[in-house]
Amino acid sequence: TRVVVLTVDAPLGKAGSGPEAHAFNAPDAPGKDRMDTPEPNPWSAPFGENVVFELLRALFVGDARAVMNIDVYDLLEQNHGPNAFDRAVAAPEGLVTLIGERIYPWSVRKGRAPVFGDHICRRFDGAPGNPRWCIAPASAPKNTVWRLVRIVGAEPDAAGPITYLRYMALRHPTDKVSEIVPKSSLVEDPDLIERAASIFKHKPVRAPEESAPEPAIAHKQARVAIVTTMKNEGPFILEWLAYHRAIGVTDFLVYTNDCTDGTDTMLQLLDRHGIVHHRENPFKGTDLKPQHAALQAADAEPIIQNADWVVCMDVDEFINVKAGAGHLNDLFDAVGDANMISMTWRLFGNSDVHAYEDQFILEQFTSCAPELARKPHQAWGFKTLFRNIGLFRKLGVHRPKGLKPQLLDQINWVNGSGRPLPQSMFRNAWRSTASTYGYDLVSLNHYAVRSAESFLVKRDRGRVNHVERDQGLTYWFRMNNNAQTETSIQRRIDATQSAFDALGALDGVASAHIASVAAHRAKIAQLLSGSNYQEFYDELTSEKLQALSRLHEHFGRDIFMQGPGSIPDAVWQDPIPPNTLVTVSHLASKEATSDEDELPQMVRPTRQHPSRN
Repeated sequence: TRVVVLTVDAPLGKAGSGPEAHAFNAPDAPGKDRMDTPEPNPWSAPFGENVVFELLRALFVGDARAVMNIDVYDLLEQNHGPNAFDRAVAAPEGLVTLIGERIYPWSVRKGRAPVFGDHICRRFDGAPGNPRWCIAPASAPKNTVWRLVRIVGAEPDAAGPITYLRYMALRHPTDKVSEIVPKSSLVEDPDLIERAASIFKHKPVRAPEESAPEPAIAHKQARVAIVTTMKNEGPFILEWLAYHRAIGVTDFLVYTNDCTDGTDTMLQLLDRHGIVHHRENPFKGTDLKPQHAALQAADAEPIIQNADWVVCMDVDEFINVKAGAGHLNDLFDAVGDANMISMTWRLFGNSDVHAYEDQFILEQFTSCAPELARKPHQAWGFKTLFRNIGLFRKLGVHRPKGLKPQLLDQINWVNGSGRPLPQSMFRNAWRSTASTYGYDLVSLNHYAVRSAESFLVKRDRGRVNHVERDQGLTYWFRMNNNAQTETSIQRRIDATQSAFDALGALDGVASAHIASVAAHRAKIAQLLSGSNYQEFYDELTSEKLQALSRLHEHFGRDIFMQGPGSIPDAVWQDPIPPNTLVTVSHLASKEATSDEDELPQMVRPTRQHPSRN
């Protein structure tokens, strides 16, 4: 075998890019937004000069029987059929596609450089492969152009691509594999482990064993715990607690901070009565957001450690069990052996209720988004009710985080209709898609705005997660959905009322609720006394915003990003034809002076939604 190494006296790397070996250039590297960007170096940067392949073809390999383009970190998969060169020669246009699967060590021994034999793990969650090629120049069309990842002008062999393995810790040497790939996505591969021993004569570092989950317990013995954070939610606490106690939630762990409306007083009373476990949010003095600090602290709480099922959710979210009589036991029976249930949001609007009233949320607000609601992006967010059996390492806002990949085959995750979710969602998904949403057995009714007056207080209070984002007009526009009427949750009203009355009968609780209601009304009056909030309230309750809350199915992503100010009056004042999508052009003229001037540039009807044909 002859090996020829060519060198050039000019850099061939991508302009402005740092060394290829740096973790920043590893395609699966997590946390790039927090990573220091490497200094540009065209001599060591990822390859960027495609013209080199045409030069090599003309000078050296144009007459070769076949030419394969892979890197020194790549090895072809073993197969028992024709090799890549023979397949290229036999292909109708002389071309075979190669697809590289990235593989990783679980770990590399301290003080040692990674080797081929360390690589025993694959990603389970479907990372796209790296395309390359093998071509037989004599069999290929004469007008082909050779590039780094593809051949232009030739059709690849219809028999399909050939797989090669890309050994990523050789391409991106690192002391910590977690710098170049999320370790929660890695699973050991028996073939790679066998190859390490038989071919590379190497003993790799194996993933630690994890104990299997305990056998399922009887549903009717389950303890179900909710972890939540609150700030100035006093008027809404009792209904939320009463409803969830009525459907089978047994434990509530509530973190609060900086409350001024009696929320803390209410929760301290309920804590003394054994209804909730109240804690001060420990986020101050840390770099954590309030919600994340609370979830981190909750992991160490016995009430969570001893729970059978856990969910992290907010006081404006209500679990709407459609199965059976609407009790959590009915849901657990319906999903069988599932140990994770993602409950997709159904966004409920203000139902044109502007003034705050001390009445049940479940009775006041019955207007919501359609089930098929792809936009805004938040419409299909979910929260996950999960069996507390150690499949993940920690709590998360939308679902548990820190998947233990050794226990991947133990996960039985279903959507709100009881259908299995794909493994590609297991590691970090937080929202449903058109193929994974479901509402048949359970949904999560999300009353994100409530009345217009209460929304003023919510905006003034701020957020517990995305604390840097204003809950302003664009947020109201996205979350205020009044297109359809949905009242299935009201079959639990009587049970909720009974639980509410029982809570109110506890010493001091009714008085605390009345005080919180008074504080909420006083805050509304204070905010409306200022011109900024009065103008904001006038916008929220305007004819335009009420009309737009019923038209979300017609709006594209850019409108939800830019807000209601991007929508000309003609859009909401005149009927929109069915199956028409209204969107905003990025090229819309800033010089337009009237809606008529803007309309031709900003609004366009499009094809029907595929699901409605």
